Amino acid sequence: MGERFMVVVGYASAELLDIACVTTGLAMANGIGDPAVPYRVSVACPGGGPIVCGSGLTLMGQQSLERLVGPLDTLIVSGGIGFERAASDARLVGHVRRLAAESRRVASVCTGAGVLAAAGLLDGRRATTHWRFADRLAARHPRVRMDPAPIYIRDGNVYTAAGITSALDLTLAFIEEDHGPELARQVARDLVTYLQRPGNQAQMSLFTAAPPPRDGLVRQLVAHITAHPDHDLGTVALAARAGVTPRHLTRLFTEHVGLAPARFVRRARTEAAAQLLASTTLPMASVAARCGFGSAEALRQAFVGRYGISPSRYRATQRRRPPR
Repeated sequence: MGERFMVVVGYASAELLDIACVTTGLAMANGIGDPAVPYRVSVACPGGGPIVCGSGLTLMGQQSLERLVGPLDTLIVSGGIGFERAASDARLVGHVRRLAAESRRVASVCTGAGVLAAAGLLDGRRATTHWRFADRLAARHPRVRMDPAPIYIRDGNVYTAAGITSALDLTLAFIEEDHGPELARQVARDLVTYLQRPGNQAQMSLFTAAPPPRDGLVRQLVAHITAHPDHDLGTVALAARAGVTPRHLTRLFTEHVGLAPARFVRRARTEAAAQLLASTTLPMASVAARCGFGSAEALRQAFVGRYGISPSRYRATQRRRPPR
């Protein structure tokens, strides 16, 4: 019987959850589905010995990274607080580059993208990582098209996942790709997790992704926008509310929020719609009206632009049902 040899790369101060989400998900797929081509999962570490993870727990390696040879089905590099040291280790990066050339798929979880980038494996590709480290990695690797929003991204045979538990979303995507959606659904049920979050779902809510603006006037307007998405939030109306010119308001928002007022409003309304879609049974037209969109079609266009999926698809995957 053939096997899919899946190797997870760990190193000192790697994140244990990055590793465990992958290994546990794949092991469950073997046990639940009895697939014709099962997964053989191994953790490879420098020297093949134990590593102390970022949590302080010790994980025993099963393979020596230096002695490991292909072909591999999938090579997955974990992230963690030790990623910068790992990315600056020329020997470790060299072995990742060597093994990637012998792998059908290459992936990273969280800040493991920094190791792939150091190996040149993300050059010219769109990639993601934990939202907190995206700007740092983008500045360090300008040839990588870093996008901090999605849960995971596939660019060719290279996959990058966002922060920590997105490893589980990536693993479910691998299982579905390899064995079909039914096995992925069974694994998700046994893991008591979402059936599968869409890869393009944003990592963080707009309301928690960044600290409040330092400028008091902008901070007040942001609070007004997020609390009243159905109000007149045009740039002229907001400027009048703040007692400044529209041009000055645009300058303030660009400086302190990173977006022009109109773009920020559109984003805030889309985020508000996402919350309603996940927590209510309101018709699509009502959701659109409550969030300041002129029509359900306008909501759909904004939603697809923000999340890459339609509002109805988002509701189907994210709806929070009350307990029986």
